[in-house]
Amino acid sequence: MKITTFSPLIVTNNIDKNVRLFESLGFEIAHKQNPESDIYDFTMKDADGHKVDIAKARVEKDLTLIRMNVPDFDEAFEILQEQGFVIRGGHVIETESSKSAMVISPTGFAFDLCQHKK
Repeated sequence: MKITTFSPLIVTNNIDKNVRLFESLGFEIAHKQNPESDIYDFTMKDADGHKVDIAKARVEKDLTLIRMNVPDFDEAFEILQEQGFVIRGGHVIETESSKSAMVISPTGFAFDLCQHKK
C-alpha cells in the first residue's frame, strides 16, 4: 500500500478560530478545498514543511484524526479492515474528485482515509 499524504486533521465547527490558532504558530494556508461548501477544509503549512489540515463540518466537538491519502482506497481499507478498523457511520463519501471515509481502530484512533481521483 502506498501513502501519498500523512498529516494531522482537525474537524471542527469553528474553523476560523482554529485557522487563527495555527497562523499564530507560524502556519499559513497552502490549499483550500470547497470553501463555498458546508463541508470544506484548509491545508496549512509552516516554514519547515509541517502540515495540518483543518476541516469544517457539523460535529458536536472537535475531532482529531490522521489524514491518510492513498492512490487506492479499496486496497488501503482492506488492509485496515484486516486490523479491525471500521468505517464510522458505515458509509463512504464519494464525489467526482475523491473517495473517503473516517475509519476507526479497535482502540479508538481514527484515520480520514482518502483517495483523490484524477
